[in-house]
Amino acid sequence: MKIVFTAKGTDMDAAMDPRFGRTEYFVIFDEDTKSVESYDNRSIEGEAHGAGPKTAQKLAEYGAEVLVTGNGPGGNAATVLKTTGIAVYIGAGDMTVKEAYEAYKSGNLKTV
Repeated sequence: MKIVFTAKGTDMDAAMDPRFGRTEYFVIFDEDTKSVESYDNRSIEGEAHGAGPKTAQKLAEYGAEVLVTGNGPGGNAATVLKTTGIAVYIGAGDMTVKEAYEAYKSGNLKTV
């Protein structure tokens, strides 16, 4: 299963980015292979509108099944995520990616 984290860096030690649509990076952890990938999302900063839905679509393209973030997506992005079947967990804004993964696994994050 692929779990995507909104982050300010590119690895499991990076600080979480509490934003969804305009997050700096995604850290993608594949639980099956234990591999970690990252995606640079900083180009979305130039988008005047629609950053959340565009970001949500990117997650679907990566085959994400779970999103872990800080504040959660806005309404339009949440709709896209729901349509694609990606489960959303919030409340990890003040953690590292590794801590957020542990909080997700132990059931300490809220679902949207």
